[in-house]
Amino acid sequence: MRMLTGCLAAALFAVTAGAGAREDFPAPEELKIAAPDPGIELHLRHRMLMISTARFDEIVLFVHGATFPASSTFDVALPDGDSWMRSVALRRFNVYSLDIRGYGGSTRPAAMSQPPEANPPFARTAEAVRDIGAAVDFILKRNGVKSLTLVGWSWGTTTTAAYAAQNPDKVRKLVLVSPVWLPMQAPKYQGAYRTSTHDSARAFAIAGIPKDRVEEISPSANFEAWWAATLATDPEGARQSPPVVRAPNGVMQDFAELWARGKPTYDPAAIRAPTLLVVGEWDVVTPPLMAQTLYSQLVNARERRLVLMSEGTHFLPIEKHRMRLIREVQNFIEDPEK
Repeated sequence: MRMLTGCLAAALFAVTAGAGAREDFPAPEELKIAAPDPGIELHLRHRMLMISTARFDEIVLFVHGATFPASSTFDVALPDGDSWMRSVALRRFNVYSLDIRGYGGSTRPAAMSQPPEANPPFARTAEAVRDIGAAVDFILKRNGVKSLTLVGWSWGTTTTAAYAAQNPDKVRKLVLVSPVWLPMQAPKYQGAYRTSTHDSARAFAIAGIPKDRVEEISPSANFEAWWAATLATDPEGARQSPPVVRAPNGVMQDFAELWARGKPTYDPAAIRAPTLLVVGEWDVVTPPLMAQTLYSQLVNARERRLVLMSEGTHFLPIEKHRMRLIREVQNFIEDPEK
């Protein structure tokens, strides 16, 4: 019966998405909102079907990881299928994604135009949580609702979880993809920001995949489409030789000074929202043990689920099995609370 239910849910997802694709689907709405700190604007991308049956009160906010912004992580149509944000919007949800300060379309401080070693790290977890708070408050007020669903990936699992722990009444459900937890080794970093080239990003994306299956699991066509979209979010970095994507080092400072010393930036026991953890079996960045340990500490969540995705790595959102990930998350989001 459980298998049959899963098959029916997957079929319904596919049928609904196909029907939605024939509807009028406008271009994404690009928004700028004020951050809690002066002089900083945050970039929000918004997708929603412009039809009378759209569920304005069913809201999902995506938050990116430590290195790459939200739009390329969650809203790039890859050769093998639609973007994640568009897939959720086709289910008639009201969908947003957020770039934390220093990432993507949000304000990049002057320090990012100087050599990294000239300035200290910025955009630490506490600042990111404030940015999420500004985005959530804007979205809730704009739509006249009291809560929404948060989806975080990688470092975004720590920032969204911290926000959920601090603001239980504003988070309906929480989804943590490739969740960060203990134990952690201190990363090496220097200065205000770091850079990723095409080749270094590709090496990161395929880490953990058996060598004879790299192209199958992480198709080059998917990666190239994702990289082009990611590079486009950083015009200044794209002009360098070789082109790079720049990312703030505040997260690295937190990992080195707090996480590596056994001091996570939030308390899982403070989370009340139903929580889904998803991790790939080949994830060498945030391996399954992290998710399993975190799951055991979500003792006050109204519901908790842990999904181990076969043949998946840390870069699940652009891999061969990404539609499995999207379906698992969507099933959890749409499942009525008991």
